Amino acid sequence: MHSVSDYYSAIQLRADRWSALRDATSALTEENSSKRLESLRKKTDDLFNSLSLIEPYWAFPGMAAFEHMRRQFGHGNYDDLAFSVGRVTRALATGAYRRRHIPLERDSMDSEEHDDESQLSPEARALSKPYFEVLIVDNVSEDQERWLRSNMARMRRPEDQFAYQALVVPSLEDALIAVLFNYNIQAIVVRPGLTLRSKMDQPILHKYLDRAGGVEQFDEMQPEAYGPELCRLIARARPELDAYLITERSVEDIAGLDLGICRRVFYNQEDFLELHLNILRGVQSRFKTPFFTALVEYSKQPTGVFHAMPISRGKSISRSHWIQDMGAFYGPNIFLAETSATSGGLDSLLEPHGPIKRAQELASRAFGSKQTFFATNGTSTCNKIVVQALVSPGDIVLVDRDCHKSHHYGMVLAGAQVVYLDSYPLNEYSMYGAVPLREIKHQLLELKAAGKLDRVRMLLLTNCTFDGVVYNVERVMEECLAIKPDLIFLWDEAWFAFARFNPTYRQRTAMHAATELRARFKTDKHVAAYEKQQEELADADDETLLNTRLIPPPHARVRAYATQSTHKTLTSLRQGSMIHVNDQDFKGEVEQSFHEAYMTHTSTSPNYQIIASLDVGRRQVELEGFEFVQRQVEAAMSMRRSIATHPLLKKYFRVLTAGDMIPETHRESGVTSYFDAEQGWTDMWDCWQHDEFALDPTRVTLAVGGTGWDGDTFKTEILMDRYGIQINKTSRNTVLFMTNIGTTRSSVAYLIEVLVEIAKGLDDLLDDASRMEKLGFDRRVKNLMEDLPPLPDFSRFHDAFRTDLGTSEGDIRSAFFLSYEGDNCDYMELDGSLKQALDSGKEVVSAGFIIPYPPGFPILVPGQVVSSEILAFMRALDVNEIHGYRSDLGLRVFTPEALEKHAELNLKTAAE
Repeated sequence: MHSVSDYYSAIQLRADRWSALRDATSALTEENSSKRLESLRKKTDDLFNSLSLIEPYWAFPGMAAFEHMRRQFGHGNYDDLAFSVGRVTRALATGAYRRRHIPLERDSMDSEEHDDESQLSPEARALSKPYFEVLIVDNVSEDQERWLRSNMARMRRPEDQFAYQALVVPSLEDALIAVLFNYNIQAIVVRPGLTLRSKMDQPILHKYLDRAGGVEQFDEMQPEAYGPELCRLIARARPELDAYLITERSVEDIAGLDLGICRRVFYNQEDFLELHLNILRGVQSRFKTPFFTALVEYSKQPTGVFHAMPISRGKSISRSHWIQDMGAFYGPNIFLAETSATSGGLDSLLEPHGPIKRAQELASRAFGSKQTFFATNGTSTCNKIVVQALVSPGDIVLVDRDCHKSHHYGMVLAGAQVVYLDSYPLNEYSMYGAVPLREIKHQLLELKAAGKLDRVRMLLLTNCTFDGVVYNVERVMEECLAIKPDLIFLWDEAWFAFARFNPTYRQRTAMHAATELRARFKTDKHVAAYEKQQEELADADDETLLNTRLIPPPHARVRAYATQSTHKTLTSLRQGSMIHVNDQDFKGEVEQSFHEAYMTHTSTSPNYQIIASLDVGRRQVELEGFEFVQRQVEAAMSMRRSIATHPLLKKYFRVLTAGDMIPETHRESGVTSYFDAEQGWTDMWDCWQHDEFALDPTRVTLAVGGTGWDGDTFKTEILMDRYGIQINKTSRNTVLFMTNIGTTRSSVAYLIEVLVEIAKGLDDLLDDASRMEKLGFDRRVKNLMEDLPPLPDFSRFHDAFRTDLGTSEGDIRSAFFLSYEGDNCDYMELDGSLKQALDSGKEVVSAGFIIPYPPGFPILVPGQVVSSEILAFMRALDVNEIHGYRSDLGLRVFTPEALEKHAELNLKTAAE
């Protein structure tokens, strides 16, 4: 039996404990040996003790049933006990408790006992009432608790859209633990009788309390303040929930308080029906999907189609003799919902006023933004929309050099002067990390010294990176705003949409950080801290500023944008994406230009199915995102543990840790790994709260160089061709396994089985290998794990594409379009003319983007000088694809005449 420290979340711990209890109690009914019986009794008792810490926070099976099973065990009623535990375990595994009452008595009948919810038809599942749990926080006796629960149960009506069960906990601490343990909780009723401390004092409970910020600071608080404070604390942990406060305090006392997620206050009354109706209304506000509902209703309407799209209503398919297989595969509904018109209760994505507008407003609430916009052609387009809306020709933009290519093309379209920022390199794995804050501050201070700070418009960073390196978003924003108080931030969160729905992850998202900063800047404490630091730094030099955590002025403008690929990490059809905005100047400065940019890049024929999936995906994460993300993290953690502790897998594979992927100087916590084979899991909270960079554990980067295969070969020829396992990111010696909210324990188990089979195959191969074959294998491993070319930094833009040689920004747009004229370009071979030119000291300038895949970052952009380090890196690469490079011709570069002519044109333009 795994120890508590082997589990990242309580979800899997609970499931495994119940499964183990089922096995143990079943064995008790069959065992005759007294020695074996005693061992089973001890194991069962330990399992009951372990579950007794968890079960008070769940409505099913409930503490009354749980204590009844413990009494059955104490009285030796093993047959009855095994039956009850078996029913509970099956109901938890299948989700049956969500649909009906589960009888636990041996003589009870349950005709649906063997129904598995996951095996019901989608139609049957859609017709059942969604289930949730209501947490009541009140320090009451057992009789009063039964009275509360029965009164809540009496309010339920057949016409209710949802079904729920109530559970009662006594204290503020217990309430916080419950909302972090129990993903079924959707509403909290806070009554006047709650206390501060939990009666249960166990390490696992304190671990969860720490994630909610702990409650030590409330020891001096008056009891009447516990209720409002609990509403605020839950808002920090799970802001999507609803709270209802029942209080004995006066209206005047409550009116001015910040009540967090509290939807309504009830004053010292027991109006259970009104409370019941409000609970259902609160869940309904998250459940509703304006556009999806409108599309479903439209599909039911009889219409005559006299506009574009023959496929609308499925007419072109149903009348066909040759494409009936398409209709059979997709079914009728997808075609009934196809239209190019905005009638019938639908809406326009370009000018939304109806259900699309309301769907975007609900998404804004869910993701914590001020405005949210849907996109149906991916985050690449979202990036271009934001850049075009905010950046004008000549604006200086600081850009993460190895960000997604859409950003580089966005700079071309906007005509930005680009300052490329170098991420720290991970040479041994042929990948980059992220851009250190010191590098960003250094570039801003250089531009300030050159008198160009007024032209600096935007900082563009990828959070989190493809490989899982996550920025301390709040710290980056506050320190940059201390230098440039109106700087705009574009955070590419293409792979991070799920982060909003986990307390640990949320603190490193753009929208959360922007909200926190806006609130903090208004406080007297912040004003005092800023003024004090200004006095201390009055005559500070740049080195001092680089080494100091800078405090932004209270008048700084918080302007943050996040682009998210909903389809990559949440439920959405392909290309479904969102743009989230938290910009204090959006209404006054950006709204019109944003609208124009949105119109420029958004199709006039958007796919309504994608929009509907975004609407439904938002509903899902507001109601069960907390559960799904926890399960996702648990799956990734179990994968890490299995590989790290398996003796055979350790011979050929290694999961890269935070210590491998984040240099020590950027890990203030000192934590090198989230899992230790001896001590179990390290709680990530402190790392994610304080370190400059954190590592997203849902991305498992596996070093495969020990197999003798490079990353691309291992991906294509081994994982995909032999075993059907799909991944899309590799480096020279690593492959990346990305878990998501759809990853199951079975998927993880299959992956581990495959890796073990591969490792066994390598063992057999080496056992039979000759001495020369073994030497060849060792040489391949050494080549992949030790003889790796250093990753090149961004060299510089050629002077022909720079307006001022004092700072590093360059005109990528003019370089991009200069290459359109064929006479301006030539080709040079890597091992021939290009090497000779560099050896002789000549400047060679790239005419396009050069992107080796893997690893997939641009090592050259238009107008960039080719350095000897870049050439060495390209020559050492043994990948199949180098985008922008033609193996038959070589590297496309500018001719000296084109560069000279362009430089003269720049001088002439500057003189005019």
